[in-house]
Amino acid sequence: MTLDHRWLHGAAFAALVLVTTLANATAATPAPEVAEHDDGTRSASIQQLRIYRVHPGNEQAFHDRFRDHALRIMARHGFDVLATWETESEGLTEFAYLLEWPDTETMQARWADFMADEEWAAIKRETGQRHGRFVDGIEDRTLRPTPYSPRSRFLPAD
Repeated sequence: MTLDHRWLHGAAFAALVLVTTLANATAATPAPEVAEHDDGTRSASIQQLRIYRVHPGNEQAFHDRFRDHALRIMARHGFDVLATWETESEGLTEFAYLLEWPDTETMQARWADFMADEEWAAIKRETGQRHGRFVDGIEDRTLRPTPYSPRSRFLPAD
């Protein structure tokens, strides 16, 4: 191997180390939850989409409990419910709702508070005894806006 080849291999090794170091640093740093939109606006929030597969036969009881109790208790714990929907998938009723949070840490803390709420636990226990199973499955997705998101079309204005 000539001197030129050793230098080339050394430079390639150094470049590989640099790229690996930068990739690891980037992977360890969470993406900020602030999006700069193409229209110049910024959003410092995330949305959470939750989809419940409602147990057949308990659709009305599910809606009654969510409307009369869950929304009220969620509001007490600082939940910002933007919208609720009902849909069908494969012949089964699904209930979806969209929440907005300032950041992931707030979302996790408020969910923990809600799940530990004694009134909510009592309501779930009582309605479960009366009606049986309400939900057969839950999908939970955290949505972070892309820079090109047409935000004004589907989210409240800043």
